[in-house]
Amino acid sequence: MTDILSPEQRSLVMSRVRGGDTKPELILRSGLHRLGIRFTLANRRLPGQPDLVFPKYRSVAFVHGCYWHRHPGCKDATTPKSNTEFWARKFAENVERDRRAQERLIAAGWRVMVVWECQLVRQTCETIRKVWLWLRDAAPSTAPLDYDESLIDRGRLLSVAEKRVKFRISSYKRPHAGLPKGEKGDK
Repeated sequence: MTDILSPEQRSLVMSRVRGGDTKPELILRSGLHRLGIRFTLANRRLPGQPDLVFPKYRSVAFVHGCYWHRHPGCKDATTPKSNTEFWARKFAENVERDRRAQERLIAAGWRVMVVWECQLVRQTCETIRKVWLWLRDAAPSTAPLDYDESLIDRGRLLSVAEKRVKFRISSYKRPHAGLPKGEKGDK
């Protein structure tokens, strides 16, 4: 299938793909915050600039999109039919960069967890609990961690994340400038 957008239009669309404050990232952040877990965001001093940094637990979490970071066995990790050589190289570079960053963090004494987009969207509560348990295992003995399941409401977490993402998208100046009429991606 041929691309319906010109190279300039495709470039514009791809330039708008955000690297931070994504819906999966907002879901995880919101859930952990409700459980009392505190973190910092995207520490540029650490290799790979992890999405969430938990200094108290000497741990970091990457929230990876299944498509860009090639989640093994995931139906969302598809490959475009056109320009396959370019995409294969692009995806391989992404995976290699992720691997190197994780190795460097581990060598520096950090615990590393990768949380996949599909897990956060499809198994929201279970995934947040998994991250919480992982952090609890690294908790200093003086840090009480209590898991209160009533604080994690999947519908509410998804709703809050959706609203935040829509707000950030709508705050762009003319977010769909340059796209052909009817190709605004409002789905």
